[in-house]
Amino acid sequence: MDTLTPVILSGGSGTRLWPLSRETHPKQFQPLVGERSLLQATWQRLEGLPGLSAPIVVANEEHRFMVAEQLRQVGVTPSALLLEPVGRNTAPAIAAAALQARAGGGDPLLLVLPSDHVIADAAGFRAAVQAALPAAAAGRLVTFGIVPTGPETGYGYIQAGQGEGVRPVDRFVEKPDLDTARAYLAAGGYYWNAGMFLFRASVYLDELGRHAPEMLSAVQAAFEGARRDADFLRLAREPFVACPANSIDYAVMEKTDRAAVLPMDVGWSDVGSWSALWAIADQDGEGNAHHGDVVAMGCRNTLAWGGRRLVAMLGLEDVIVVDTDDAVLVARRERVQEVKDIVARLKAEGRPQAGIHRKVYRPWGSYDSVDSGERFQVKRIVVKPGAALSLQMHHHRAEHWIVVSGTARVTCDDKVFMLSENQSTYIPLGSKHRLENPGKVPLELIEVQSGSYLGEDDIVRFEDVYGR
Repeated sequence: MDTLTPVILSGGSGTRLWPLSRETHPKQFQPLVGERSLLQATWQRLEGLPGLSAPIVVANEEHRFMVAEQLRQVGVTPSALLLEPVGRNTAPAIAAAALQARAGGGDPLLLVLPSDHVIADAAGFRAAVQAALPAAAAGRLVTFGIVPTGPETGYGYIQAGQGEGVRPVDRFVEKPDLDTARAYLAAGGYYWNAGMFLFRASVYLDELGRHAPEMLSAVQAAFEGARRDADFLRLAREPFVACPANSIDYAVMEKTDRAAVLPMDVGWSDVGSWSALWAIADQDGEGNAHHGDVVAMGCRNTLAWGGRRLVAMLGLEDVIVVDTDDAVLVARRERVQEVKDIVARLKAEGRPQAGIHRKVYRPWGSYDSVDSGERFQVKRIVVKPGAALSLQMHHHRAEHWIVVSGTARVTCDDKVFMLSENQSTYIPLGSKHRLENPGKVPLELIEVQSGSYLGEDDIVRFEDVYGR
């Protein structure tokens, strides 16, 4: 039996689901449907497939610890976690994964999956993968086409040839206008391009070399120059930056004579906008889909995503409301695709809300900026059991630490001491210091910073177990 290796692509930023999804914590790490994140659900729906091996994950360098931690929570360690120094679209990312898959001398079948999609019918999806295995084993590049539920203009389409099951691809077509999309539905044989693939690693590399040789050469150089860093494999920056950026569709699938498509109807969504999430969410009798502490009266066809606060809605129709700690979005449902324009404007104005949440995740835990003003900032810090911050120093700020729960081991210059609940300490400006959690439960503390400059770049690291 062939080994089936999932390749999970986790490099996206998901800005169309702003303000919940941002560059530092994009939608694949969010539990948008159910209790697990989209990344975790991507792995879990594969359980039971024949020959399944640990996944190869391709991720943004900034998200490496979140990827590893979220997969650990669902009981899987990737066989490799490849870090892209910059995003170069899907074709180079998949090529790097294929080279990794072949590095040990094998030639597995690769099941390429975005990490940020929703599939309601997991059993139906596994059945589709199994139905596509013989064609992929025989050398075809199989893509999965989604049976359309309406004249969608936000997706590309695949026109399939005649037949049942896996069939030839007649052509790939770009995102159509509404009239063209309606014509596709009326004609039949057209399917949404979901960006999911199944093929043998060597076949993909051969076809990439045939149709995009410069890209393959650049990825090979980046892979050969990769540097192992703990559990991660960092692709070499210079050749990867020089690599042409293109999708697998443009680089290979539209040019190869090995393309095949298997249509499937499995309740798929790319959750590409707030209206897409509304469409797949549980709704009440008036079409309202609400998450969190939401009170609605006289509302129809609304989506409300509440955070820590109560969201009250009165007499609204076709409206999206999203509340986070530092930003609120209110939009007409038919205009939520324009959220990316809001993000672009925030970036142009240098607003941190464009890409950073108030709560920031770090490999050792997280911190939440509770309050700030001139020359002071208050943070709630949570350190995971056994984790430690770097040994560091600040030029412009002093810090006060108050333990709320758990136990802290504190290093301050040449002193090392323990703090427990309700105890505190002072870290003077310029002192070398480190915070550790030696216990078995999370350490929670309040940090009060004071000084002339409180930016995160005022950190001089002397030792760091995470290699930052």
